Amino acid sequence: MEQSDELKLLTEIRDAQREHLAEYRKVTQESLALQRQAVSRQEQIVTLYRRVVIAGAVLIALLLVFLFYYLSTFR
Repeated sequence: MEQSDELKLLTEIRDAQREHLAEYRKVTQESLALQRQAVSRQEQIVTLYRRVVIAGAVLIALLLVFLFYYLSTFR
């Protein structure tokens, strides 16, 4: 009878560990998916930021060219 109880307890422990492992895998997969999504968004933001910086630099360059041209017409 004692061996049967031990076997039952070991079976319950094994089943509980399997459930914990399955839950751990599920949570890990969700975490990895969220991390991939965050990295993707960061890459999109970096691309947008670069475009905005380039557009700003071009705009400033055009304004400087216009300013020098405008000032040179008064001389």
